Amino acid sequence: MPAENEGYREYVGARLESLRRTAYLLCGDWHTADDLVSTALVKLLRHWRRVSVMDNPDAYVRRVLLRAWLDERRRPWRREAAWFEVPDQPASVCGTEGAADRLTILALLAELPPRRRAVLVLRYFCDLSVEETAREMGCSVGTVKSQSARAIGALRERLVGASTRAEGTRTDG
Repeated sequence: MPAENEGYREYVGARLESLRRTAYLLCGDWHTADDLVSTALVKLLRHWRRVSVMDNPDAYVRRVLLRAWLDERRRPWRREAAWFEVPDQPASVCGTEGAADRLTILALLAELPPRRRAVLVLRYFCDLSVEETAREMGCSVGTVKSQSARAIGALRERLVGASTRAEGTRTDG
């Protein structure tokens, strides 16, 4: 392996799991997350000489990952959902334990539009500032603020609605 790619191997080895988790939070599916990470890492390798001298190569990789996910969401075959059987009722979302709470949050995140979900992942999982998130997404600071406020409001509304429905079924049963 060329010496210039040795830095690439070290970089990817140190950040692979973090990239996979970020991709999973964006798309909600481990297989798609692995595809997104692979796409991002191929693009990173192609431009490694330029990226390796950047002040913040993590920002570049996150942006590539985000754009790969948004591109994937635009593909026509992603708009269709195949089901073996159509469920009679929606799955109930309630939970008081840690794992159940995480599953509930992931299910609620999946209902958000892609840009709002991306804002939440970048702001609260990747711990970026509003300005850094705006730079990553290529939008204004105001857009990041409004999208995160709307996304949090939608999550809160759905979470309160889910817990109210769950409590109603427990007291009636």
